[in-house]
Amino acid sequence: VVLILVVGKVFMSLEKKHARLSAGESIFFDRYGLRFLKTLRQITRAMDIHSRRINNDYRVTVPQMICLCALANTEPMTLSQLATGVSLSASTTNGVVDRLEAKGLIQRSLAPGDRRKKMLNITDAGRVLTNEAPLLLQDRLAKALSALPELEQAAITLSLERIADLIDANHIENPTDQPPGESARKE
Repeated sequence: VVLILVVGKVFMSLEKKHARLSAGESIFFDRYGLRFLKTLRQITRAMDIHSRRINNDYRVTVPQMICLCALANTEPMTLSQLATGVSLSASTTNGVVDRLEAKGLIQRSLAPGDRRKKMLNITDAGRVLTNEAPLLLQDRLAKALSALPELEQAAITLSLERIADLIDANHIENPTDQPPGESARKE
């Protein structure tokens, strides 16, 4: 019911905006717009469910698990290296690192030769968790994608990367990262 209401509201909102679209944009909307948004919503919902499952079963969030996996593959790292590697803002990554450190899954240490720089390392408990936890992608999706020919895997990956580029996903500011009273929207 909630999904129907959300899709209905999106559709009504898009109908109002539809009148302001160019001819090319209008053709896309008529042919694919709602179908595209509905598919994105289905993907988002599946990811939310998977995230909740990981959180319930392993007491970590998906961003925390992504950071742990990044550290398990390449350690030690600075906070800024980790943030860049996992495509999170520095402030978001700092919060994730604080929570992982509180859980004993990572530790911070001074960099050799530069006492101002802190290095992040995964602990034994963090390594055990990354080995025991399920894949970050849903198991069914991971199996299905790995069964596809490599060319199709690449095409899907490139398409998703293109969508991220089209919405400028790497440059969208999180409103919670803004100082109070400052808008993330630049006029």
